[in-house]
Amino acid sequence: MLGTDFRTGSPNWLDLGSPDTAAAEFYRAVFGWEFVSAGPEAEGYGFFKREGRTVAALGPLMDQGAESAWMIYFQSPDIQATAKAVAQGGGQVRAEPMDVMGEGWLAQFTDPQGAEFAVWQPGRTKGLDVASETNTLCWAELHTGDTAAAIAFYRTLFGWRSQPMDAPGMTYEVLSVGEGDQQDGSFGGVAPLQDSDETRWVPYFAVADVDAVTTAVTGAGGSVLMPGVDVPDVGRIAWLGDRAGAVFAVLRPDPRMG
Repeated sequence: MLGTDFRTGSPNWLDLGSPDTAAAEFYRAVFGWEFVSAGPEAEGYGFFKREGRTVAALGPLMDQGAESAWMIYFQSPDIQATAKAVAQGGGQVRAEPMDVMGEGWLAQFTDPQGAEFAVWQPGRTKGLDVASETNTLCWAELHTGDTAAAIAFYRTLFGWRSQPMDAPGMTYEVLSVGEGDQQDGSFGGVAPLQDSDETRWVPYFAVADVDAVTTAVTGAGGSVLMPGVDVPDVGRIAWLGDRAGAVFAVLRPDPRMG
């Protein structure tokens, strides 16, 4: 399961681009997160914190017409080389590598099938303070039309390994970083597109009670895209949307998978 021992290819940051100034209020109602501004020079960007630790971030949408969405960042030791590999692999460089005031370097990309993602090369800020605890990021999942091509593309960037797992109605590929024990290094998966799905990365947050969170989402003005369902050997999951339509999922892991 995803942790904060970040290695090449690890999900190490997560932020929400939103036009909704009440997004912080929504996630406080759902997950109990507190929003802390990064300061006047950050142009509205700030951090979601749980018990004083950073679990995600929030910023305004910069491009007119852009849709609200969660963005997952993966660690790179050389962001310039990663940007070159994205372009050579048929992807798009949406935001060139930039230095973020010494905290690290970031860049944003689109893979060849249209899924948006980002990369963080750590500086003073290594990444999220906590993961895989209640109400924090625990899994990163790619939904794509060609799972084999997607895995090959990301393997050239990060050296990821993959392992097939039978899931209801599909073959699911579990992703792991390229270093260390493969099971211990797992952090996400790749699933083939379903009828109404879109090509995208989806963050999963660990929760104690999927149905209670679903109720909190609707009470805060969000939407339920897929109500709680039990997945054998995984746990109970639901897909949800916030007030501005940003998609995320929640997971109560099967205790036997711990």
